[in-house]
This record gives sequence, structure tokens and C-alpha cells, in this order.
Amino acid sequence: MQGTDPEKIAGKSAGHPGTGLVFDRRYMDHSLEYGHPESPERLRAIIRRLGSAGLDKALRMIAPSVDPIPYIRMVHPERHIALVAKQAHDESICRLAVSGALSAVDAVCAGEVENAFCAVRPPGHHAADAGEYGFCFYNNVAIAARYAREKHRLSRILIVDWDFHHGNGTEWAFYEDPTVLFFSTHAPYAFPGTGAADRIGKGRGKGFNINAPLPHGADDNMIVDAFTKQLIPAANAFQPELVLISAGFDSRKDDLLGDFAVTDAGFAELTKLVMSVAAAHSRSRVVSVLEGGYNVEGLALAVESHVRTLLAPSLRAYD
Repeated sequence: MQGTDPEKIAGKSAGHPGTGLVFDRRYMDHSLEYGHPESPERLRAIIRRLGSAGLDKALRMIAPSVDPIPYIRMVHPERHIALVAKQAHDESICRLAVSGALSAVDAVCAGEVENAFCAVRPPGHHAADAGEYGFCFYNNVAIAARYAREKHRLSRILIVDWDFHHGNGTEWAFYEDPTVLFFSTHAPYAFPGTGAADRIGKGRGKGFNINAPLPHGADDNMIVDAFTKQLIPAANAFQPELVLISAGFDSRKDDLLGDFAVTDAGFAELTKLVMSVAAAHSRSRVVSVLEGGYNVEGLALAVESHVRTLLAPSLRAYD
């Protein structure tokens, strides 16, 4: 069956930039201990779902092909890289996840696709300067932002993080940087215990770090309200040239490691809001990178909703 084979996912919406999918079978070789929630089954469920939903007919494959090492060093110090080499089951897969995000940036900036979803692992938004943290080894999104600035000479990049857990590593990377606007919704009472609303940046980066902590049981209305009232005005003022998403789906209802109640329809609405910013300011360029999400079937459904929304313009062209 086509929907169960990741190798057969390929875009067919010729004549329209469409949506890219970054995926490589090697991502499923990354392993932690037996029974760990950040398991290969997460990606298996996502790929199966995209196929069974028929979205594979419109997605365009993007291979992780960029050498990530020079750009990893732009974010992480050498001591962090040395620790990852010791901690990771296979550091090359951690680097491959970074490469996937960078390759998606290339495809979007070249106009080969309008937007892209990166089905990669391990996740990244907790990674900073002290080795593996919160299942994260290298900060895929932070490195992608540096790459976009260095390779594509973009001067204003928006990172939106809707994971249940605060992206402390991403905040760390850009806390004093006015070229990156970081916006995060999260549970302040959960790991890693960071993300207070008064953390707004420092020095030249003051005002470019926006934390929107949400309460226990936060639902669609609460998270959409935070995006509408806090993200949209700030993003419109910032006028980003590229939008990156730390797409964590552990904020979905019934997740194993979260207690929010965001639905698949809620993720579609968040995606539309982010796409509206990109349409207004960044030629619709969006790169979404998988972070958390540990109820594998729920994760797959949420990703379907997210990708279906990213695909909407190209699906219309395909039809």
C-alpha cells in the first residue's frame, strides 16, 4: 500500500510550488532506552497517516543533503558537540535531523516549495550548551535560523513554538538577538520550568522574546487567543522574511507528556495564523520542524491536520 511506504511519497502538483516533506528512513534508527516516549514509532505513525489520508499525492520530497556541521557550530559550543558525540546512540542521525531542516530552508528560499514540514528526529528545541536535554541533541530550528541568515542573507526570522514544553534552547540561542523574533506558547509548570512571561529578551534583543505561558488544560480557544493577541501584532511589526515553526504536538489533547487540550482543528487554526503572517511578509515561506508529541496516533492525526493546512494552496492547484 502506497500510504505505508515513506519512499513512495512524492509530490505530483506540477506547476505549483506546493509543500515539501523532509523525511529519511535513518531518522527511525535514532534510539533511546526501550519504551522511551521519543520512539521511532512516532515517525512511522506520521508517514502511515499521511499516506492513508492521501496527502502523499501532493507532497514533494526534500532529501536532507546540506552539510550541517559548520552551522551547528554557529549555535552550539564545542563542549556541547563533544557531549552529544558521547551521549547519542548515533550522532550522525542527530546531524541528519539538522540537515533536514537546512535542506527545507533551501527549498523554500529557492521557491522550489512554498512551505515544508520536516518529519525528523531527534527533536531539538531544548538543546543549548550542555549536551542532550529533554530528548534534544542539536537545536534544529535554531540552527535553521542561523543558516537562513548566513546562507540566504535573511535579516528577520520568526520562530513560533507551540510545543507543550518551553523551547528553552531556542530562547537561549536568540535572547540577545534582534534578528530573530521568538514566540512560544507552553506550560510554565512543566519541564524545563522556563518560559516566564517577563523573559522578553536582553540588550539589543529586548522585546524580541515573547513567552505566552498557558494554564493546565489550555484548549483551542486559549492558544488561538494567545496567537491572535500576542503573536500576530508582534509578527506584523517585525515583518519576518522567513517563518520557522517548532511544531510540538504534545500540546494536543491526550498526550502522554502534556495536559493541554488542543485539538487537530486547533492545530489547523494555528497553522493558518502562522501562514497568514508568512503570506503578508515572507512570500509565504514557512518551514515547520517536528518537536514533541508522544501519543503516536494522536501525533499522526495532528500532523495530518497541520500538513493538510500547509498544503491547502497546492491542493487547490492539484485539484
